[in-house]
Amino acid sequence: MGMPTAGGEERPLRIAVAGGGLSGLAAAHRLLELAASAGRPLALTLFEGRDRLGGVIGTETVDDYRLEMGADSFITNKPWGLELCRRLGLEPRLVSTSPEYRRSLILQRGRPVAVPEGFQLLSPAAIGPFLRSPLLSWRGKLRAMCEPLIPRRRRSDDESLDSFVRRRFGAEMLERIAQPLVGGIYTADPRVLSMRAALPRFVELEQKYGSVILGLRAELGASSDAGSSGARYGLFVTLRGGMGELLAALERRIVERGVCVRSASPVDAINLGVDPEAAYDVIHRGPQGGRIAADGVVLAMPAYRAAALVRGMNPRLAAALDRIEYASTAIVVTVHRLSDVSHPLDAFGLVVPAAERRRVLAVSFTSRKFPERAPAGCVQLRTFIGGAMQPELLERSDDALRELTREELRDLLGVHGEPLEARVVRWERAMPQYQVGHVQLVTVIGALASAHPRVVLTGNAYRGVGVPDVIHDAEQAAERLWAKLVRQPPLGESAAPRGA
Repeated sequence: MGMPTAGGEERPLRIAVAGGGLSGLAAAHRLLELAASAGRPLALTLFEGRDRLGGVIGTETVDDYRLEMGADSFITNKPWGLELCRRLGLEPRLVSTSPEYRRSLILQRGRPVAVPEGFQLLSPAAIGPFLRSPLLSWRGKLRAMCEPLIPRRRRSDDESLDSFVRRRFGAEMLERIAQPLVGGIYTADPRVLSMRAALPRFVELEQKYGSVILGLRAELGASSDAGSSGARYGLFVTLRGGMGELLAALERRIVERGVCVRSASPVDAINLGVDPEAAYDVIHRGPQGGRIAADGVVLAMPAYRAAALVRGMNPRLAAALDRIEYASTAIVVTVHRLSDVSHPLDAFGLVVPAAERRRVLAVSFTSRKFPERAPAGCVQLRTFIGGAMQPELLERSDDALRELTREELRDLLGVHGEPLEARVVRWERAMPQYQVGHVQLVTVIGALASAHPRVVLTGNAYRGVGVPDVIHDAEQAAERLWAKLVRQPPLGESAAPRGA
């Protein structure tokens, strides 16, 4: 697409990025890399409705506490987060989890019990520790150990977490272990959570090996992470200054390279452009509210917000986007003196089965996972409330959530006295629910969106909720848009290298 000005010079490509969370920042950063590699002028404007960038990720430093308000780490076996940190010069700032506490706890009859060594979310990889664990009855253990004898599923349609675990391991495994471990990640109802969208690794293990247990044992082998329990904690890292350091580095990089960042400026509409040289008009509010012309648009926002923006252009696409449901959560971040806690907190956190009928989903022992999150003699805890299974709790006031957390921490972990710090962070409709059929729905959304190739969708609603997944999806969206605007093949054929 040659875009000459009246004087014959090539005018900049005009791109609008709507959304200033991790997705929008990563997409903007990748567009800058592509433009620099191609030697093409680029006029990029990033809009964010809130008065700060970062979306659901943020780190606050209060006295000697470094408080995480959203994601506190990311996994490295998906390389995209690590690669982005390298390109931003942040690799020396990465820190791994503490080996000393590399395990999880599950509440059983009101008492925290360690997840068996080597357990991997849904399945044991090490049989001995699983058989010695008190989490399941002997009947439950025997049923789970029959998993290699269960025939692989022949149907190719999607399946819920509830159905998958009951079928392969039994109801007790689902209720006592799988539901709380996975619920701590997705805040989801296991009866509708899609295996293909949320946990495809386990579907693939069943299909490849005929057994999840045998597949895990074959693939993990003597991996350095085989001794951890719950999530694969040996693969997780964060930044020394907290996850907010990644967002700050992205913001700094894009501003240094000329991106116009407009915070407190929500986008209200995307219309077909009135300027014959521009595809779209982006209507926005804020201090400099009005209209800008854009050759391309990145919608880096929740699916329901993207639906509102595209409804006038493509009602069918909007309807498909509206089918993605969301859950809300609250995180109560507290700091306590260790002398006020009777439990040794010898783990990275505690997850709570729905069968326990408590008022919290999980408690993360943040300062046990990473250094410099609380001063000596103190501990930082992050208590998760709400989600898809207890949305009514979020109707309570912040003070009521603080009191609820205080009561639950006292009962579950023996936390007494007043916390030194207590923050309530609410994330309304922030966690997309990957329900059964989600992969097919995303395919439909992609087909409908192809009618507008210069408007691309990205965010955690589509192909993964983890930090690396979000970064990867945003960068791929940027590459698709760039290829359309400059009429070049997509990345992988002859596009720009990362880090340009």
